[in-house]
Amino acid sequence: MNLPGVYTIKLWPMAVYFALVVLLSAGIIVISYFLGQRHRQRATGEPFESGMLPTGSARVRFSAEFYLVAMLFVVFDLESVFIFAWAVAVRELGWVGYAEAMIFIGVLLAGLVYLWRMGALDWSAAGREKR
Repeated sequence: MNLPGVYTIKLWPMAVYFALVVLLSAGIIVISYFLGQRHRQRATGEPFESGMLPTGSARVRFSAEFYLVAMLFVVFDLESVFIFAWAVAVRELGWVGYAEAMIFIGVLLAGLVYLWRMGALDWSAAGREKR
């Protein structure tokens, strides 16, 4: 049995796809270079958001609570993907899958209760003092 030939047969579509992606990307960059506008005005480089010109420095310090809430959102939002996957396959999984999903949700709820009791979701001054 010729193993290198088997791998070559299976991998050539991937190589062709990769080459097409590289050529298409390079082509788009070259075309945009030749067709794009070239102007250097002062207002071109300024950021513009929501119809307002920027004021002050962009280096504003945010409270750590913003990052904490973002991390908690990502963690608990990602878990909803697993619950959705369970919901799609609920008939094939049966009662065993249901029990496993309930254990999973129970662990999530225990984590949420723990975070709540530790004050991770409390932004008030009293919550900061409790931590």
